[in-house]
Amino acid sequence: MIPLLDVRALAKRFGGVVATDQVDLQVLAGEIHALIGPNGAGKTTLVAQLAGQLASDGGRIVFDGHDITHLAAHERARRGLVRSFQVTRLFRSFSVLENVALAVQAVAGSSLRAWRPVRSEALLFDQARAMLAALGLEAKERLRVDQLAHGERRLLEVGVALASRPRLLLLDEPMAGMGPREAAAMERLIADLRARCTVLLIEHDVDAVFRLADRVAVLVNGRLIASGPPAQIRGDPVVAAAYLGEAAAA
Repeated sequence: MIPLLDVRALAKRFGGVVATDQVDLQVLAGEIHALIGPNGAGKTTLVAQLAGQLASDGGRIVFDGHDITHLAAHERARRGLVRSFQVTRLFRSFSVLENVALAVQAVAGSSLRAWRPVRSEALLFDQARAMLAALGLEAKERLRVDQLAHGERRLLEVGVALASRPRLLLLDEPMAGMGPREAAAMERLIADLRARCTVLLIEHDVDAVFRLADRVAVLVNGRLIASGPPAQIRGDPVVAAAYLGEAAAA
């Protein structure tokens, strides 16, 4: 099977520090593929390279059969490779509904400067409300983003990313800072994403990762040390020594 995302020998250095070191990664269409590893392993650097926010020093990124190694971030997003940020990036003074409506509007090709006329477009807001219902945020549509709880903002961020109709969604630590109830809601949402798009998930909650992922890749010191189904990764002694023992103790 030809992967939707095919990464070969990807590398990034910051001075003398090797952040990603000859990374090979293949993500198949329709799967949830998790990327795990200790703090400082290079996970967020790798995601930034994939999304186009960070230029690579070497290697190749092929998405849907096209070499996108040198494309800008917005060009990659237009092709369907979308990143949801580790730190939420939303219009905090706008309402929840307006944030999703802006994302829907951007996909439709309208100018984001034409905000006032867009407010009267019933279809656009119907689509935004449908997304909020999928997120469980329909009762919050009139609230400003800065009035939401942390977990609700993270759910909204994923919804804004989904409104752009990604083919591959890069989720960078979506459960970070969440309490148990919020994390459970996010886990349910991620499980449901498989029906909408392919997902590359970076997450420190390894128990959630093993419940969600079809395949798991392990990054340590910038290098992928293992890749395979969750059961295989959980039983890998090299992975246990390099990361899972540390994660279980955390």
